Amino acid sequence: MRNKSAAAGHHRLIYLLSVAQRRLQRWMAAQPQNEVTPAQAGLLFILGKQDGVLMGEAGAALDMGPAGISGLVDRTAAARLVERQPDREDGRAWRIWLTPKGRTALAQAKTDAAKINATLTEGFTGAEIDIVARWLTSIQDKFPRDPEA
Repeated sequence: MRNKSAAAGHHRLIYLLSVAQRRLQRWMAAQPQNEVTPAQAGLLFILGKQDGVLMGEAGAALDMGPAGISGLVDRTAAARLVERQPDREDGRAWRIWLTPKGRTALAQAKTDAAKINATLTEGFTGAEIDIVARWLTSIQDKFPRDPEA
């Protein structure tokens, strides 16, 4: 039986992960354009779970710093999918709310994500996908986001 670390090295995981990400991004970019970008869809998914979330909380959930989430919210608000309102308890903080147009876009994004996930998981058992999901999630713990970013 081979050593675990030798087996992991044999799989070229960094290379495979990088290629998989680029291929998926290129494939998604080649699809008929939806109203929302993947980043905007991520924000809509967060608001679908908790509408009125603080901008900082949305940024943390999307692994983005303050400048990144601010720009994303600006672009998503310009598309009239969300609106930003000052927090009632802390005037320095902002909350993000879905608009009716954003709720419609969220429903479409959920449908689109389900189709992509079906393609990604095709040919694998639920147990295999659970392991892949656990491995991908573990990367976030092993390589935490730089708090300064």
